[in-house]
Amino acid sequence: MGSVLLPTLRRKPEVDAAIRDTLDKVLVLRFGRAADAACLHLDDILAKSSWDISKFAMVALVDMDSEEMQVYIDYFDITLVPATIFFFNAQHMKMDSGTPDHTKWIGSFSSKQDFIDVVEAIFRGAMKGKLIVSCPLPPERIPRFQLLFKDMTELYEAMFRQKSL
Repeated sequence: MGSVLLPTLRRKPEVDAAIRDTLDKVLVLRFGRAADAACLHLDDILAKSSWDISKFAMVALVDMDSEEMQVYIDYFDITLVPATIFFFNAQHMKMDSGTPDHTKWIGSFSSKQDFIDVVEAIFRGAMKGKLIVSCPLPPERIPRFQLLFKDMTELYEAMFRQKSL
């Protein structure tokens, strides 16, 4: 995928084993695609940070283009990439970053230090038995995404017109 320094998981059993077998460390899974510019930017930050967090975290990339990964993509509702999901002792860790979705980090981090701060906060919270932690970053450094939906009535009317033709 995006980095030769980080392991890339392409099969469901590899992801299952990583989640199950990573003990007393935060497992950071980056879901994305090698061709995506935002994924490449995040991969660079993850690779540069991996040594600094190696005592309390492990990072792996997940290839979203693999059919086997569709189970995780559906379960975690991954629609935007990159999406970063955190685990500790096989437990999904959540983070309140002021966004509606606490289950994953959407987008890239602003800097290497921002990523390290987030992983460290998750580790400290997990060691205290917490399943959700507060984001240590200021709001201006948290990516914001707004999903826009087309008016459903217009969509239904267009579909109905096509069927009746």
